[in-house]
Amino acid sequence: MADNPDGDANIEMWKIKKLIKGLEQARGNGTSMISLILPPGTQISQSAKMLADEYGTASNIKSRVNRLSVLSAITSTQQRLKLYNKTPPNGLVVYCGTILTAEGKEKQVTIDFEPFKPINTSLYMCDNKFHTEALSELMESDSRFGFIVMDGNGTLFGYLTGNTREIIHKFTVDLPKKHGRGGQSALRFARLRVEKRHNYVRKVAEHAVQFFITDDKVNCTGLVLAGSADFKTELSQSDLFDMRLQAKIIKVVDVSYGGENGFNQAIELSQEVLSNVKFIQEKKLIQKYFDEISQDTGRYCFGIEDTLKALDLGAVETLIVFEGLDVARYVLKNPVTGEEVIKHLNKDQEAKRENFVDQETSTDLETVDKMPLLEWFAEKYKDFGATLEFVTNKSQEGSQFVKGFGGIGGLLRYKVDFAGMSADSDEEYYDSD
Repeated sequence: MADNPDGDANIEMWKIKKLIKGLEQARGNGTSMISLILPPGTQISQSAKMLADEYGTASNIKSRVNRLSVLSAITSTQQRLKLYNKTPPNGLVVYCGTILTAEGKEKQVTIDFEPFKPINTSLYMCDNKFHTEALSELMESDSRFGFIVMDGNGTLFGYLTGNTREIIHKFTVDLPKKHGRGGQSALRFARLRVEKRHNYVRKVAEHAVQFFITDDKVNCTGLVLAGSADFKTELSQSDLFDMRLQAKIIKVVDVSYGGENGFNQAIELSQEVLSNVKFIQEKKLIQKYFDEISQDTGRYCFGIEDTLKALDLGAVETLIVFEGLDVARYVLKNPVTGEEVIKHLNKDQEAKRENFVDQETSTDLETVDKMPLLEWFAEKYKDFGATLEFVTNKSQEGSQFVKGFGGIGGLLRYKVDFAGMSADSDEEYYDSD
């Protein structure tokens, strides 16, 4: 089974993104929508007391309808808090209230969950909308980037995570300068100088492995090499520099200083590439997919039907899906025979065909289950031994993937002959409208 922690984080981020979208659109009557966020370490008893005080205050609201809605929301929130003995390690998020549906009807909504990474905001709001700003902040990339700032005086190793920079280690070096003295010894001086430079590069390369590789894996998303001389270029091209780290170099920048000032300058000069790392990774992934197609290796699939067949075979190594894929997965049942079939329809197809009919028996099929295909993938991809990657249509490659291949495809472990497989599966029926 595939083990991909970064992939899991991407799935969680996609789920939060989807949740934020739904919560932002929700509106209610009056101030009956509660947003409660408890950071790690918060006492549940304190929050329960705060809600009890709020209940007393809300009892004085003059509008009867609003008062009842607010009291109902506070009661539901209190009930949810009772399910927790203590605040989970990453904190707790609760959204509770009465919202208006598209048909204008009132609907009670209660959502509680532990975020996928620690949330450091404390919030209690009772409003006519849910407050998702703190969740949006969670979405901001927390990728960690490694920095090596290297010049003739010494080297600094550092990390940048979000807006936080951290210096891991620095050391100084005393290298001989070029000079015209020495007479007959000039060649020997030059040789010593080259040797010391070589040893310096070796030392930096060894330290880089020590700081940026953990358990045989690179522990940062990308690596930036900076410096005011040619050392950084020499390091990046040196055989002494670990190949795994070389592959992670995202930028080599010229800075005017060494040390901490050079670190700050390197961060400023690298801002654009740092913010585009996800974008670059996405482009690389889709380009790899296109390369498989152009070389006609047969180790690729596209479209819902072929991708699901490949998943069933356990052939999919990386499942690539457009994060805005608007396809619903229906599980339908024939009430006469008891047989179940599965259909996948986009919004337009759903609008045209409200009910489903068995072609052979002309029987109306009952909808047993319906869920977005994206959600089904997010829940099931590990069962097929695949990794799941969500992509956008913001890059040229992403746009081409969505328009030309329907926004769904996969890189396969081995070649699969889809043409030779039967069009109709014994277990599933794929709608081809």
